[in-house]
Amino acid sequence: MDYEEFYQQYLDLHKFMKDKQALIVKAHKNMAKDIEGGDLKNLDKNLSLVKNFSAELTMTIKDMQTLVDSFDSRAYMEQGFYARQMLELCEKEGVDVIGDYPNYEIFPFSVRLDAENQEIYIDRKRNICARPVALVRQLKVSREKLLKASFNANQFSTELAKAYDLALKDANKPEGHDLYLTKIYQYMVPMNRFRREYDLQSYAFDIARLFSCDNFELKDGRQFQFGPSRNNKKAIRILDAEGHEQYLATIRFFR
Repeated sequence: MDYEEFYQQYLDLHKFMKDKQALIVKAHKNMAKDIEGGDLKNLDKNLSLVKNFSAELTMTIKDMQTLVDSFDSRAYMEQGFYARQMLELCEKEGVDVIGDYPNYEIFPFSVRLDAENQEIYIDRKRNICARPVALVRQLKVSREKLLKASFNANQFSTELAKAYDLALKDANKPEGHDLYLTKIYQYMVPMNRFRREYDLQSYAFDIARLFSCDNFELKDGRQFQFGPSRNNKKAIRILDAEGHEQYLATIRFFR
């Protein structure tokens, strides 16, 4: 089962339909000229053409409906064909992806395949997309759009430092101590209801953009340093500016 094969068969029928429609329109225009000029013989000829083309068009529509009905989009997802082709396309297009069916991370997006309803959830937003090629292209374009969006590194690092200071105080740790990024996230977005608007994936994307910035000082004179972790469960997975996978666990602000 392959959507691209199904798609190509549909395109063949679509082209045939388009060609017949063009012939019907042409014959219909000629009929208007015939009736206006009184050429009833040619009018009858063009009317016959319209009837024949319309009959062929009706048959094409039936063939198209049969083709659409023959494609089981639910089985396509449930049996893993969709996921396999999506992963193959991600590799071909250079799109980073991790995870197992039905949940994937295509940084910075979380993607869930809902086979029962034939829907795709991208960061909780419902999408109807039965074609893996279209989904991968959509995600690639969306990521590139996010990367081109303006990012105020000074503002984000300042807000991150404020959350770091609060977490540091609550943990009773000395200045410059390493704290987990996931812990700091809880201080940046303390209420669960706001974490739907700014989830951990969005936070990781901002961390990735900050990580890719050249070292700079905050307004209070401090600098920051990220720390990796051997325990990836406690780390945040990002892609750096070159698209390489990095696992960042901690950050510290120091003078």
